[in-house]
Amino acid sequence: MAIVKIIELVGSSTEGWQEAAEKALTEASKTVRNIVGMDVVGWTAKVEKNKIASYKTNVKIAFVAERP
Repeated sequence: MAIVKIIELVGSSTEGWQEAAEKALTEASKTVRNIVGMDVVGWTAKVEKNKIASYKTNVKIAFVAERP
């Protein structure tokens, strides 16, 4: 029986929420193996001078835990 673990990350981008989510996944994949899914929990943005300066996406990444 497989055990799935979940980590929560926040990715950021100056281009958009999708790129912020992709950056979070890319960063997670550097140290986490067996990623099987990602759930977008929420979006936020930093506003400067009445314009969006950066986008942030909060994600949960699921991966299958390895057993020794």
